[in-house]
Amino acid sequence: MRHWLKNARINRVKTQYEVAESSGISRSYYTKIELGIKTPTVDVAKKIAKTLEFEWLIFFDDDCSFKEQKQLA
Repeated sequence: MRHWLKNARINRVKTQYEVAESSGISRSYYTKIELGIKTPTVDVAKKIAKTLEFEWLIFFDDDCSFKEQKQLA
């Protein structure tokens, strides 16, 4: 699970649906991104980051990705 992403969304007082709609993706796809099941494309990462006001590169940070992969194993 991408706890940092969920926390960013909660801190901005947005629902998963609102973030997804602002990012031009389905709520189910956003949910999978938040859960760490899917990694967004660069374009989608930028849109989510703009909506929630954080640096989009965090989605592709090796340390972050490795931790997420370990949690899913």
